[in-house]
Amino acid sequence: MKCMIIEDELPAQGVLRNYLARLPEMELLGCYQSALDAHSQLKTGQTDLLFLDIELPNISGMDYLKTLNNPPKVIMTTAYPQYAVASYDMDMIIDYLVKPFSFERFLKAINRAEGTSKKTVEPKVNSEETPESIFINVDKQLHKIRFKDLLVVSSERNYVSMQTTSKKYAFLGNLKDWKEKLPIESFLQIHRSFMINYKQIDGVKNNHVLLGNYKIPIGRKYKEQLLKTLGVFDNE
Repeated sequence: MKCMIIEDELPAQGVLRNYLARLPEMELLGCYQSALDAHSQLKTGQTDLLFLDIELPNISGMDYLKTLNNPPKVIMTTAYPQYAVASYDMDMIIDYLVKPFSFERFLKAINRAEGTSKKTVEPKVNSEETPESIFINVDKQLHKIRFKDLLVVSSERNYVSMQTTSKKYAFLGNLKDWKEKLPIESFLQIHRSFMINYKQIDGVKNNHVLLGNYKIPIGRKYKEQLLKTLGVFDNE
């Protein structure tokens, strides 16, 4: 299935790119930050599925859809649940995703797109919210870690370290297990020993990610995916 993304927020674009990359049957034709930028590609008629943000510069996603004579199937994305419900008045929209959304919720939308030509199910606002925190056991005490406050997860030998905005925790474990537990819409592995909260990145310099006072090395095989997630190109 050939698809396009129209999303003005680069981190949100990166989440969709990452999710689509997991599905070999999905072909991404392009990513755009406004509907006007994407218009020429859409007019070719090659797009089967469009991921469309509601809040866009110049013209909103819903207003833009009204201008199309033969639109593709559409999955709306929005940070505002009330907009998602309103968007269901338009027949070409088969599903919506309220940010932040999990891969499982994304996959349900894809399955619906592959199995229907128009919406058949009423929306359930926030039916599957992404968890906002997790508990870790350190020194026989449970500590609540909010994902938005977690900056870096690293591993060395048999230990995992978590650096939050205020404190560092260390405990037995491995990075592979924690990669499965952390939400993909916020965390990305950039080195064999490091995962970062890419929404907290301040910059990238000399093959290091800058997060506040921390400089995290970027592994060679992880750099391309990091740049794609951030919506930039390596021009070195």
